[in-house]
Amino acid sequence: MTYHPKSDFIATMIERGFLADCTDYQGLDEALISGCKPAYIGFDATAKSLHVGSLIQIMMLRWFQKTGHQPITLMGGGTTKVGDPSFRADERPLLGPEQIDENIAGIKKVFSAYIDYDSDAENKALMLNNAEWLDDLNYLDFLRDIGRHFSVNRMLSFESVKSRLDREQSLSFLEFNYMILQAYDFLELNRRYGCVLQMGGSDQWGNIVNGIDLTRRVLDHEIYGLTSPLLTTSDGKKMGKSQDGAVWLNAEMRSPYEFWQFWRNTTDADVGRFLKLYTEMPVDECERLGELQGSEINEAKIRLANEITTLLHGAEAASKAEATAREVFEKGGVGGDLPTLTLSADELGDGMSIVQVIVKSGLAKSGKEAKRLIAENGAKLDDAPLTDAGLMIDAGALSSPIKLSAGKKRHALVQLG
Repeated sequence: MTYHPKSDFIATMIERGFLADCTDYQGLDEALISGCKPAYIGFDATAKSLHVGSLIQIMMLRWFQKTGHQPITLMGGGTTKVGDPSFRADERPLLGPEQIDENIAGIKKVFSAYIDYDSDAENKALMLNNAEWLDDLNYLDFLRDIGRHFSVNRMLSFESVKSRLDREQSLSFLEFNYMILQAYDFLELNRRYGCVLQMGGSDQWGNIVNGIDLTRRVLDHEIYGLTSPLLTTSDGKKMGKSQDGAVWLNAEMRSPYEFWQFWRNTTDADVGRFLKLYTEMPVDECERLGELQGSEINEAKIRLANEITTLLHGAEAASKAEATAREVFEKGGVGGDLPTLTLSADELGDGMSIVQVIVKSGLAKSGKEAKRLIAENGAKLDDAPLTDAGLMIDAGALSSPIKLSAGKKRHALVQLG
């Protein structure tokens, strides 16, 4: 990219690797140097927590505020009732209002770790819910006033829709409406709050452009769109996923230790890039650490895990996670902060098979997977190879906690409670 930005925000986005595309670099740049501007990213409430795949967008909002502008986190209380079809092979399950509200409450916990909603500053962040304007829409009025600005031919040409139709997979009218509702969000945010920018992943490009076109047609206002790349790890895996499922950001769904360990296990080739995206360390230091080789790169990974965990869970949680990891991996100890499974004497009865215990601890998704882990010498019990899939665990065996391991990097404690 050859454009040389004047605004701190766009300069940061380019330098740290956040920027995939922008509808008008120069226009947005000029708008941002003229004073504090609002920008938003929308988050649908499909679960009680966001996962690591959303962290790049959260960091963009954080940098937006740090460079003097006002971030808006828009919760999709309305759009979650429809579901975004972008690049999905099937329709999202529909959620009821109570579940959506519960999910929003869980997601709110994450944002406050990154964005300041409480200061008296001009760029104090806003958290809004699009149900505020979507729930009470009159359908016929909406069709007449908003729907007439959308060409079905053009909507069908967007890659997110086209790819679904090309595979002859059903796209319901409900989902097809999603892009109109998201465009309407941008219009309402511009009308109510003067919001001039929508950001999102590159899969949202079509939805963002729709919102810009609609706002120009209805209000004749100049607004902008900016997207980040859809990240995969260097080995091609989608960000936010691990061996044992989604890497959630809420502590009750993924412990700080497990979150720390996810980043500690980053592949060597991703260290420098992730330091720039997910921490606030100076770029030259991120690049220096990313170029380390051999055993030195492991210390860079620990730095990465500490910095990211500190931002989300605090310095104390990061420090405890590192101490636990060193205890487990370097000293062969148990480590008090490991994920813990507590079994009662009633649950154990006359004994529970080690295969069941491994599944309950989260180290395997099924009994079949647990048995394969044991057969392939990938399981350990108190750091000793576990070879007997028929081993029974009773209350006596848990007179002190036992440590289970799956491979070299995943561990859990099992105790009697």
